Amino acid sequence: MNHTSSQSLSVKGRAVALIALCEVMALSLWFSATAVLPALKLEAHLDAFRSSLFASLVAVGFVFGTLASALLGLADRLEPRHFFRASAWAGALANLGLLMFPPSSTAVLVCRFATGVCMAGVYPVGMKMVGSWAKGDLGLLVGILVGALTLGSASPHLFNALGGLNWRFTIGLATAAAAAAGWLVGWAQLGPNRTAAPPFQPGYVLQAWRNMPLRLANFGYFGHQWELYAMWAWIGSFLNSSFALSGAPPVYANVVTFTVIGVGGGLGCLIGGLCADRLGRTTVTIGAMAASGSCALAAGLLYGADWRLTGGLCLVWGAAVIADSAQFSSSVIELSDPAHVGTMLTTQTCAGFLLTLVTIHLVPLLVDVVGWPWAFAALAPGPFLGVAAMAALRRRPEAARLAGGRG
Repeated sequence: MNHTSSQSLSVKGRAVALIALCEVMALSLWFSATAVLPALKLEAHLDAFRSSLFASLVAVGFVFGTLASALLGLADRLEPRHFFRASAWAGALANLGLLMFPPSSTAVLVCRFATGVCMAGVYPVGMKMVGSWAKGDLGLLVGILVGALTLGSASPHLFNALGGLNWRFTIGLATAAAAAAGWLVGWAQLGPNRTAAPPFQPGYVLQAWRNMPLRLANFGYFGHQWELYAMWAWIGSFLNSSFALSGAPPVYANVVTFTVIGVGGGLGCLIGGLCADRLGRTTVTIGAMAASGSCALAAGLLYGADWRLTGGLCLVWGAAVIADSAQFSSSVIELSDPAHVGTMLTTQTCAGFLLTLVTIHLVPLLVDVVGWPWAFAALAPGPFLGVAAMAALRRRPEAARLAGGRG
């Protein structure tokens, strides 16, 4: 390898690492309130419905934000680092509302909604930024970014374990991390794949449905989303309840929850990305969804069992449930018009997160009716239907555009 190539790889590595770091820090806002729900419920006497709003309103806000961004083409028409920075800083301000208003107030719920709106300028934009560096390694690069999202989403559980019942510590630390991400992203260099801003075309979002390969990739993503965020939102509550029955110390649940989402999920993203670039996107997504759907069925069987058994299964689930996520986004990047990649990614995430609202609210309702041993089983149909969609995509000629012809 000559000096120029080595220098180019070094620049690329630093840029991708910095974008991923900013993603970790900014996305800690997403689950900052969900991670401290046990303490919030004790202090403010929140009921099950209001507790679920702390998770679902971020997703509602994200849907509104991504819908507006997709219709206006913001992810393709705005300078991505400026868009990311403004979104991270606005999200940090919204998250501060949790420290300024009583947990039981409507103002706090408005702040959670606003936080979700702001995340629309962080997650899809970050994927587009790392995609600008792709050269035969798109699955790995987007996998690194989704791994960053996973760590960012899991980090409040670690903050909570460090801070004990002082939930304000968790909220404050997540807010500071997001503010720092907005400052740091200005130093993230963009890669050579960046395209010129396209003209304003609000109707272009319909290509996500009209284009059959994109439609199948999106259907696979929808099956994945049916399971993912409900699992992330409620796995901490599941482990808290299960570990209490098994006699494990309460702090174990927070540490294991971080490990399941952050460590297991981060490793799943990296391994999934490496395998997808070598074996094919459809192969990895089909395998991961089959494994995660099976874990959703099995988790309840270990409810109340020895914490090591329950935690071990959930660790496998945490890796499998996210290992395919980056590959749906990578598929959309490879199947889309390069000038509209940001819009197609934003459209995909908008529809996918809209679907999460169903299962985020469904799981606690099922817990009240049938208990934890059966509640997570309702998540399994999503990934199994996603398997069918990706199998159909693999049979189409357009699959040759995925992963350098590997499908």
